[in-house]
Amino acid sequence: MFFNQYIDKIKKELSYNLPGFDAHKEMMPESRKRAMETIKNYDNARKSSVLILLYHDKDKLKTVFILRPEYDGVHSSQVAFPGGKHELQDRTLVDTALREANEEVGININDVKVIGLLSELYIQPSNFLVQPVIGYVDYKPEFIKDNKEVAEIIEADIDELINPLNKSIKEIKLANNLKIDAPCYIINKKIIWGATAMIVSELNVILKRAIY
Repeated sequence: MFFNQYIDKIKKELSYNLPGFDAHKEMMPESRKRAMETIKNYDNARKSSVLILLYHDKDKLKTVFILRPEYDGVHSSQVAFPGGKHELQDRTLVDTALREANEEVGININDVKVIGLLSELYIQPSNFLVQPVIGYVDYKPEFIKDNKEVAEIIEADIDELINPLNKSIKEIKLANNLKIDAPCYIINKKIIWGATAMIVSELNVILKRAIY
């Protein structure tokens, strides 16, 4: 009952106006805020989506992140939600999020009940326009890691995500070796920053409205 009530409240909040950029900018480095001011449209951006999967575990509402492996790219070794780029076989971006989550962490697509979407977010370094999709399963999944795409699976309590004590600012070294001070969340000793932190920021607004 506890879980279903929260899900119903979250679904209801997702039907209202989303906080969007106002929430995203709270977790943007200053350089990102300046860059966003110069972007007029996202017509040439590549489409992608991520899945925010909610589930319960011992009376805790949880979600799952992945740690990307180290590679020669802008998102190397970053914490992210399961997801990826839209492929030709995907009818919608919801299908993309579900397919990618199945491939990366082994969720059963048929069990996921999609309850809504968050605001799209443009990721300038990789030129992706990301659609966050929120869904849930009514059991604790047995995650299966794709060793090629995922270095680690990170399960996180929603209580930890919305706890303001877990917000911080850390110096981050970028792929081009530049360093920036980035707003972030510290969850399970992992640093969540960049686009994922911006998505979490909007998610937290919805969760707080639903829970409180």
